[in-house]
Amino acid sequence: MSLDWQVFCRSTTSGELLAGCAGQGGETSYLQWLLSAWGWTAAVAALGFLLALVLGAAVGTLRTVPGARIGATLAAAWVELFRNIPLLVQVLLWYHVVPFFIPALKSLPSWLLAAIALGLFMSARIAEQVRAGIQSLPRGQQQAALALGMRLPQAYRHVLLPVALRIMIPPLTSEAMNCVKNSSVAFAVSVAELTLFAMQAQEETARGIEIYLAVTLLYAATALAVNRLLARIEAALRVPGVGAPGARGG
Repeated sequence: MSLDWQVFCRSTTSGELLAGCAGQGGETSYLQWLLSAWGWTAAVAALGFLLALVLGAAVGTLRTVPGARIGATLAAAWVELFRNIPLLVQVLLWYHVVPFFIPALKSLPSWLLAAIALGLFMSARIAEQVRAGIQSLPRGQQQAALALGMRLPQAYRHVLLPVALRIMIPPLTSEAMNCVKNSSVAFAVSVAELTLFAMQAQEETARGIEIYLAVTLLYAATALAVNRLLARIEAALRVPGVGAPGARGG
């Protein structure tokens, strides 16, 4: 059986070939649907990562504050809770269960709920990266900041976190790439992202090889673009003589 890449130029309604792979009069080609799904994947992944970065930085920092036993305990509970519940279960909980207790969430679109679930799940992983980054710094940096008259929050803000975040970029790159890959679970709540597109388009066209190859290439291209972007940021912000606390993963 030969490959038929013209499937992407066919109408999603009539199945007819469309000139220029673009529909007119309300018609949509499979290529347009694919690109739209790619956009939804990028949106869910980007929002999830931003939420995870903010929450993870706060939770990870709290676990390193001297004397904050209650805060450290709560932060540890946050990490253990969100990283030990499967992501798919968390997405379904946010879509089916949480709105029952918080009715205001019923008005939120499914892609936003999926992004929230993804952000909370990834925040536990990023929190551990932040904790490791801060704890990898020499204790003398904090002591020197306090000796200069800084209060502890100022020492974290102006001394510890800026350095720690720089040396954490390699492991954060892995987490950003994981966000792209993990965004695929949004299909479970009917978000029109790449995985849902692949499943539905394959059923409609019976061209699974072409459909899944295209989706695979887009996932790989997106993850590679994230990797290259953060690699440039890492090179620009690298602290001379300071290594990262963890290895770059996939």
